[in-house]
Amino acid sequence: MRATFRFHLTAALIALGAVSGCATPPRIDTPALAAATGPKPVILPLDEVIASAQTTGAALAAQGDLGARAARLRARAAGMRGAVLDPETSARLTDAAGG
Repeated sequence: MRATFRFHLTAALIALGAVSGCATPPRIDTPALAAATGPKPVILPLDEVIASAQTTGAALAAQGDLGARAARLRARAAGMRGAVLDPETSARLTDAAGG
């Protein structure tokens, strides 16, 4: 039994190697690839990144009252809690499942 397994494993590995050896390797030096990825990223000094983040955060806070938004989101979340199915549908599904 063990010899048969080794034979099959060896045959599978040889077949896999033969099939993968027939594949055409991808070209990674084509100009189309460089154009598809877009421009190179710009590295900014850390001070500029921090200043930008602080400015963005201040702008978001100025757009509206965050407390009111949080209250609306909490109210939506409270409305989503509870049973998903009404008792009749739940009983019908339980009976149909044989439970």
